[in-house]
Amino acid sequence: MSKSKGAEKMAKAETYEDLPPLPLMDVLTDTVPMPSWRAMKPVIHNEKCTKCYVCWKFCPDMAIAIDDEGYPVIHLGFCKGCGICANECAPEAIEMVRED
Repeated sequence: MSKSKGAEKMAKAETYEDLPPLPLMDVLTDTVPMPSWRAMKPVIHNEKCTKCYVCWKFCPDMAIAIDDEGYPVIHLGFCKGCGICANECAPEAIEMVRED
């Protein structure tokens, strides 16, 4: 599989100025339903959760809220499935599962 000219330039970019002048996406991410391209999704197992909120702190999409009982809740409409929350969860209360 050959790289496109733009992808080749991206691979060689060493500074911000080296990037192509066009954005990589042509629509805002909040207009694209996440489940349409997400491969994995986080599932929180409350019985393992210590309510430390590290997952909330590290989520790059602000897709984690805290419910009335103090447990984190994933808003799948905003979640990209990056797995950072699961990776940072020390008690391993977050499992990444294949999107249905």
